[in-house]
Amino acid sequence: MEEKVGMAKLWALSIVVLVLAAAPGVPAVPITLITSAVDKGAVCMDGTPPAYHMDPGSGAGKKSWIVNLEGGGWCENVTACMYRKGSRLGSSNLMERQLEFRGILSSNPAENPDFYSWNRVMVRYCDGASFAGEGYDAGSRVYFRGQRIFDAVIQHLLSIGMSSADQVLLAGGSAGGLSAILHCDQFGAFFAGRSTTVKCLADAGLFLDAVDVAGGHTLRSYFGGVVATHGVAQTLPRSCTGRLDATSCFFPQNIIGSIKTPTFLLNAAYDTWQIHESLAPDVADHGGAWRACKSSRLACNASQMKVLQAFREQMVGIVQGAFSRSKGNGFFINSCFTHGQSKVPATWNANGSPTIHNKSIAKSVSDWYFGRAEVRAIDCPYPCDHTCHNDI
Repeated sequence: MEEKVGMAKLWALSIVVLVLAAAPGVPAVPITLITSAVDKGAVCMDGTPPAYHMDPGSGAGKKSWIVNLEGGGWCENVTACMYRKGSRLGSSNLMERQLEFRGILSSNPAENPDFYSWNRVMVRYCDGASFAGEGYDAGSRVYFRGQRIFDAVIQHLLSIGMSSADQVLLAGGSAGGLSAILHCDQFGAFFAGRSTTVKCLADAGLFLDAVDVAGGHTLRSYFGGVVATHGVAQTLPRSCTGRLDATSCFFPQNIIGSIKTPTFLLNAAYDTWQIHESLAPDVADHGGAWRACKSSRLACNASQMKVLQAFREQMVGIVQGAFSRSKGNGFFINSCFTHGQSKVPATWNANGSPTIHNKSIAKSVSDWYFGRAEVRAIDCPYPCDHTCHNDI
């Protein structure tokens, strides 16, 4: 039975995927708790039920679904996970009871012309490992059940109508974007033998295995903790773990080339979260030389800009590798300083929203999904793009 009710890194990556404050004309979408999932062990970090918000489709969109996986960072050890357990990112008891759907989840045809009438779902994030963990820490009583949550939510959505869908899109932003990559083929397998069009969209989910400014691997070390703490190795794609270690297989660059389900990568080439937490984190920025640059791109000196351009080149090289050889895949890599663009009205589809070759993000994603055009857009390097909505 389902019930409807009317640390720095953790919060740094808890990007604004939805506008939570009331806005004129934007309906609030209520939360649904999947209480039946508890018996399957599909629970948040504190043992509470998984949750989602759904705005039902209408008209021609009734048999089309977007399932969006919420983002919000990770926790890399039991101590950090105990802290997270007491937040909305670890307990459905602490989640907002209503959310506004914006951008790709909006019901406004002006804001979201191609998907506004679809069944639109936001799956709440409460496991701390991009819906990929499998384990339990008895000492702290913290559950690591991300994979079970993913399976339980998808099975529930299938039971309430998604099984008869003509079109589905698994999407996600940030940590949810990574999850969309990790689970893309698993999601597609739920529709095996059916004529359903199944595709995946990862927004700001292309986290690179980058060398930081001190020559270390800050994000690799962090992801290693996530993988070990949550027991992620057992749920990762076998196409990757058969040739690489589990931590490497938590990095999208080692997975995207072997995904069989058509996938779209939407990412800023100068991803601000990665600049702050992976490329030039405080632990690697000895003396604070990067502090001003991380606050404003205009404060970056020539040597720092060279590092940022090399980061962009690494991202572009990854996207243009094996991933680009699959005709069903698409991408939009713009030269902006931001993190997450599909659920923000100003960047998704508005006057003055970001474009590459005069095509917006919304139009690019839609053209790719519906097969109207091949979309493989790589922006010119900063500072050539004047359509960006930069965060720094």
